[in-house]
Amino acid sequence: MHIHILGICGTFMGSLAVLARELGHDVSGSDANVYPPMSTQLEAQNISLHEGYDADYLQRKPDCVIVGNAMTRGNPAVEALLESQVPYCSGPEWLRQNVLRGRWVLAVAGTHGKTTTTSMLAKILQHAGKEPGFLIGGVAADFPVSAQLGGGRYFVIEADEYDSAFFDKRSKFVHYLARTLIMNNLEFDHADIFADLAAIQRQFHHLIRTIPASGRILMPMGNAALQEVIAQGCWSELEELAVGPTEDKARWQLTMQDEAGRKLQITDSTARQSVSFNWPHSGQHNAANALAAVAAAEHVGVPLEMAAEALSEFSGVKRRMEKLYERGGITVYDDFAHHPTAIQSTLEGLRKAEPAARIVAVIEPRSNTMRMGVQAQALQAALSCADIVHFFKPDNMDWDPGFLQQMPGVMVHASTAAIIDELVREQQPGDAIVIMSNGGFEAIHQRLLAELC
Repeated sequence: MHIHILGICGTFMGSLAVLARELGHDVSGSDANVYPPMSTQLEAQNISLHEGYDADYLQRKPDCVIVGNAMTRGNPAVEALLESQVPYCSGPEWLRQNVLRGRWVLAVAGTHGKTTTTSMLAKILQHAGKEPGFLIGGVAADFPVSAQLGGGRYFVIEADEYDSAFFDKRSKFVHYLARTLIMNNLEFDHADIFADLAAIQRQFHHLIRTIPASGRILMPMGNAALQEVIAQGCWSELEELAVGPTEDKARWQLTMQDEAGRKLQITDSTARQSVSFNWPHSGQHNAANALAAVAAAEHVGVPLEMAAEALSEFSGVKRRMEKLYERGGITVYDDFAHHPTAIQSTLEGLRKAEPAARIVAVIEPRSNTMRMGVQAQALQAALSCADIVHFFKPDNMDWDPGFLQQMPGVMVHASTAAIIDELVREQQPGDAIVIMSNGGFEAIHQRLLAELC
């Protein structure tokens, strides 16, 4: 079968393409923006890419078109599809019917940390010999691809709350048939499709309604937004996760045994077991992700010690504090953070890991929520964690970030060229430069490295 994917370079759709290819289908795709790491992965899988959204793809007479949620009415590729009467569906619908049905699905949901936690959980199950299938919304360093069918019963999936398609406004995750569910956290985001936090909570409760009674839901203790979701009704086993000291006894507890969070202790109070391990990552946000992954793996029979062994070897995810450059005392990282909470967590983790560094943050407000200015005021607290901030102002912003320059060390730039010039001119040994964006950022990473080399 020939499957064509509209919006193929998105992290979810690109992973879907890999699964379809592994199932033996002829896969092609179109996208307006083709950039690494997803484009590189797709090319390595011999999946043909077409840049642009014209109707030429229909000349190849695909048997089915999978429509990404970035596609809208009025798009030439969509309009031609609707006129053609070629069968089409959303990505989550195709995944449910062709991959997930009949599997034990372990789903990772939440505003932050989904990709990293999904990668950790897949790593643990692989280490335990479970041969999991997985779909990760990014490229995990421990796997050659972002998705695979696997040879076992289990499938690990990053469960995104974004809508499924222009014709299906339900969140993707309601399609996923989850039996084990991690809910990492919940904040307002995706202001382009959700009016407020309550609208997102409604979708999360739709997800909870799909978990069987024999399933398990894992969530952090004390998260008010998630507790409000649970209060609407819960029919499955619920276990809480606690990071740091707590008066109440959660089953799952984590202690950071050093300031940076590179030595962790995880305790299962029900089984009265505890394990300590070192790993190459830092920050409380990563530690919380690790705790959730260990607890989910226990639900499918992975012992605590074995899960800790896997995490001690966890290599991380591309674009999640990925080190791109280290020379002359200057280090450059690439990070996917694009929400004020994620930006703050990343910078705080780096501060604890490298206390002597001068932290230089380079930020592109690319997400719809950031471009709309919904979280503008929250940026001030997030940016205060850096010594110097270079904030990019693209042409399509709905608000003026000029007020951020009232903060010490914050500069707003109208071009990435100006940012690169400033970084090169002001560089000094001890700099830790963190480039934060959930997109290509006008190839600023490669352009900066070319100037620094």
